[in-house]
Amino acid sequence: MSESQQMDRRTAIKWMMAASATISMLEVQGFGSSLNAAQGYGSDPDLLKTYEPGDLWPLTFTETQRRIAAALCNTIIPADEKSPAANEVGVTNFIDEWISAPYPRQQKDRNIILKGLTWLNDESLKRFKKDFADLSEVQQGGICEDICCETKAKPEFKEAANFFNRFRNLTVGGFYTTSQGWKDLQYIGNVALSQFDGPPREVLVHLKLI
Repeated sequence: MSESQQMDRRTAIKWMMAASATISMLEVQGFGSSLNAAQGYGSDPDLLKTYEPGDLWPLTFTETQRRIAAALCNTIIPADEKSPAANEVGVTNFIDEWISAPYPRQQKDRNIILKGLTWLNDESLKRFKKDFADLSEVQQGGICEDICCETKAKPEFKEAANFFNRFRNLTVGGFYTTSQGWKDLQYIGNVALSQFDGPPREVLVHLKLI
């Protein structure tokens, strides 16, 4: 592949987001259904109120787990010239909130994420005799390369690859719903124009309005 054809990691993530948009909508519908069916979780959060981490339910990550998760978030979405790394915009907090929520989908993810973080650190200690958070970017990337694709992962890495896939999706979902992620995607949203002089003259002529 020539240099002009190469796609950097962040660009690849943007393509992945676009391709998975329909699947994400289906997952949101499923999540909504589980919320409606949930019993004993109290009233819905006030969406006009600002909540601090842990206000809605106890958080899960230990300090060690948080360090591993933060390092993995930054490996998946590192800082570049356009935006900060994932952990810097609170994605680790988002994942902790997600797996701490008392709903079936989140509780399933909790088991996957916690087991995966333990595996990641054990694998790091086995290979480099250091915690994952203390490895170099090259060393962290080397472990992630072995588990970044479920279909290509070796048999002994299949479960870890499933974890990595879920963690990556949560990281991407969290990052690209922040204001920094929107800017990275060049998403403007509903922003009022500072000045609007009306439709172009050629449009008005075409419509025979002038």
